Amino acid sequence: MDFDKKLSDLGIDPGSPAMPVANYLPYRLHGNILYLSGMIPVADGKPLYTGRVGDELSVEQGQECARQCVINGLGWVRQALGSLSRVDSFIRIRGFVACPPGFGQQPQVVNGASDLLVEIFGDAGRHTRAAVGSVSLPLNVPVEIDFTIAVRSDA
Repeated sequence: MDFDKKLSDLGIDPGSPAMPVANYLPYRLHGNILYLSGMIPVADGKPLYTGRVGDELSVEQGQECARQCVINGLGWVRQALGSLSRVDSFIRIRGFVACPPGFGQQPQVVNGASDLLVEIFGDAGRHTRAAVGSVSLPLNVPVEIDFTIAVRSDA
């Protein structure tokens, strides 16, 4: 399947990814595994939302942020691989959700990312995952997601 075309058909354009502002690599390709650093929900150079899900933000706003993390991550996947067609499958994602004590809907928030990956990649987008609550995240964003991706060597 042409995943780049599927992304375009959905009206999603990851654009050029923003360079990291700290001392880390946005991705590392090791053999046939691509590791993406934690992606945060930045659009047009600024956080989509700030605050904690369950306090200032709704679960739906958290899901929107999780989707934006995927979109930003796909920009780095394209940069690393040249095309989304080299994606074999998403192995794992880890979702971190800034939330207050007692909040238990982290899985529903991270579903925003999982659902988009399956919408774009079908079975190749199905993955293992963790959905973890956090007191705070960088730039006071509500969601951060990192990715582990199997890469096709024949594409």
